[in-house]
Amino acid sequence: MALARVGYLGPEGSFSHEAVATLKDVDAVACGSIADLLGAVADGTLDHGLVPLENAIEGTVSASIDGLVFDHDLFIEREIVLPIRLHLLARPETRIDEVTKVWSYVHALAQCRTFLQSLPGASATQTTSTSEAAREVASSSEPWAAVGSALAAELFGLSVLASDIEDHPDNATRFVLVGRDAVAAPTGHDRTSIVCFQDADRPGSLYAILGRFAARDINLTKLESRPTKRGLGDYCFVIEFEGHVADDVVADCLADLQAHLATVKFLGSYPVTGVGAADRREEVDSARRSAAAWIESIRARVRR
Repeated sequence: MALARVGYLGPEGSFSHEAVATLKDVDAVACGSIADLLGAVADGTLDHGLVPLENAIEGTVSASIDGLVFDHDLFIEREIVLPIRLHLLARPETRIDEVTKVWSYVHALAQCRTFLQSLPGASATQTTSTSEAAREVASSSEPWAAVGSALAAELFGLSVLASDIEDHPDNATRFVLVGRDAVAAPTGHDRTSIVCFQDADRPGSLYAILGRFAARDINLTKLESRPTKRGLGDYCFVIEFEGHVADDVVADCLADLQAHLATVKFLGSYPVTGVGAADRREEVDSARRSAAAWIESIRARVRR
């Protein structure tokens, strides 16, 4: 049986490569950009794609979320949270005081601003991935450096000039596995992602959307506005919340939103990392069961 082909942001040695390596029994395929990766999943060239969605320091990865919201109809099937340790990499003969240019992916550069400011003689240059930066440095005789992973240093024969240069020690990136057709099965420990496009810009419209979740005790885990690319001031809302579309309360909420307040794009229901959502869902379910039993006890007294 052929292994599922899963694309990731390459080349080898990227953090996406480390994340895809946590998946079992897959054929990992390096892609040149997030746009290329999502496009290959959408057209069937790849079975799935693993893309970075959110970083603890820099927030949402725009190329990933915009590709899912505007460019393709794909479903998030699971998430992987990867701790991120950034290092300054260079050819073995290069000293840190000689570095004239530092290459890396835009988010990686942003995650270590403080350290890079300590290299006043070096300018920052963006690449398509951290591993592409390592390859660029390895192939040049210039006194350049890359911000990347220890794996990239090993693969491209580079030395680590400085370790753990990220601005915050709890740095992590959330990756999501996306596919074309299937919604992941509910596990009781799930998250759902949607996009709400408002039918009209009117006072209280966002409040009305959020009120649907509050009324059903659905806990939001993320709310973000994104420009719709149709003009200044025209925004949609990316909403993530605990629960699965297979849950009656979630399905009822989404149907209510679609019918009355907004056009909803469903991005997926999928297992989450961690235990907080499971505990919260059990609390809510227990409260609802108790409330339902209370109502039934009253209705049982209605005269027939």
